[in-house]
Amino acid sequence: MGKVKWGIMGAGGISRKFASDLVQSTEGELLAVASRTPGKAEKFAEEFKAPKAYNSYEEFVADPEIDIVYIGTLHPMHKEGVLLCLNAGKAVLCEKPFMMSAQEAEEVIQVAKDNNVFIMEAMWTRYLPPVVQAREWIQEGRIGEIKMLTANFGFDFGWNPGHRLLDKKLGGGALLDAGIYPISFASMVFGKQPTKISSSAYIGETGVDERFSALFEYEGGQTALLSGGVQLRTSNDAFIYGSKGYIHIANFLFGKSATLHVPNEEPLHFEKTLPTFGYIFEAEEAMRCIREGRKESALMPVSETIEIMQTLDSLRGQWGLEYN
Repeated sequence: MGKVKWGIMGAGGISRKFASDLVQSTEGELLAVASRTPGKAEKFAEEFKAPKAYNSYEEFVADPEIDIVYIGTLHPMHKEGVLLCLNAGKAVLCEKPFMMSAQEAEEVIQVAKDNNVFIMEAMWTRYLPPVVQAREWIQEGRIGEIKMLTANFGFDFGWNPGHRLLDKKLGGGALLDAGIYPISFASMVFGKQPTKISSSAYIGETGVDERFSALFEYEGGQTALLSGGVQLRTSNDAFIYGSKGYIHIANFLFGKSATLHVPNEEPLHFEKTLPTFGYIFEAEEAMRCIREGRKESALMPVSETIEIMQTLDSLRGQWGLEYN
């Protein structure tokens, strides 16, 4: 096949970052964008030189030229958009959080299977070169058996109670916007979900979790110390500790470097400056899967997406947090 033709559903900030990377791809091209806000799709399409703009999602998914759709809408709108795409036979790359709950995730993934259509969660950090390098070091046994992990992602958004980040009905709060990154990172490193979760969250005046901390315990005695926040800036580093050494990924969410530390050896530093935001790597993974006829990615399998959503649900349950 020639270039993979992309459509983008939703013309907000995250879609702009994705489009900025996608237009630099040699394997794919941005064909169309859709937004229900009048004039927004046209402006977006003009900026990124996309040939088509739609004000209707239904007309958008009916476009026979679109091969795959990136879903960049607000969290609660993911399910509707993904189902529209899947039922129209369009492959899907859905921005994190994949859905609002594990139940929603199971429902849409079953529809993807029923329609024999590719679907993948857009956990873009998994494909960043320093994270890929860290996985290779782990697989090579460079740090031995993994024992413990620490990771955090927090930023001080400032106080704007009308913004979606602090709106419970829109899935606001730390867990789905910030905390999902260290939680997904732990899932990637350990290859499983915790058997025991201890956590604490601060619920602010708008009813969302402004920050949280969690201790994950795994079968075999492994542990992960994780935290996230939208009203608190943190170091945003990740450390993977093994029986023979450890790996440090500075500012792991936007990681440009990873360092391997082994006793009695000079630290091994990997660094790669990115000319893009980093979203291009997840797009390339999705396109590779489509070209190979795969219905999911081995690096972000749908079964793991569901399991991560179950972990998120467990945390919310401990805090008594419901998105309504």
